[in-house]
Amino acid sequence: MASTFNRKRLFAGMLLGGGILLILAGIVFAWANRQRSVTVTSTPASLEQVERASLAEAKTAFDAGTAVFLDVRDPGSYTTSHIPGAISIPLDELTVRMNELDPTEWIIPYCT
Repeated sequence: MASTFNRKRLFAGMLLGGGILLILAGIVFAWANRQRSVTVTSTPASLEQVERASLAEAKTAFDAGTAVFLDVRDPGSYTTSHIPGAISIPLDELTVRMNELDPTEWIIPYCT
């Protein structure tokens, strides 16, 4: 009789321990896959306040691989022609797809 009681306690303990492990794994999974917040920067008040890269700076960054080129044109224009390696995010989708960009990288958007 005592042996049966110990087996039942062992089985119950194993079920409880397994349940706790599943809950902890779910918490870790949810934490690791949480959506990161997008860094919002202030919008320039005027066109003069927009920092621009010269053609020479952009070419140097392209050659060195130190910048991400962001094509903000429509998908058809991107398909027709684009800078090799450029990421296509149409301007009207940019606000909802900002999380696809790494804010620590130099991002050079272009539309022509």
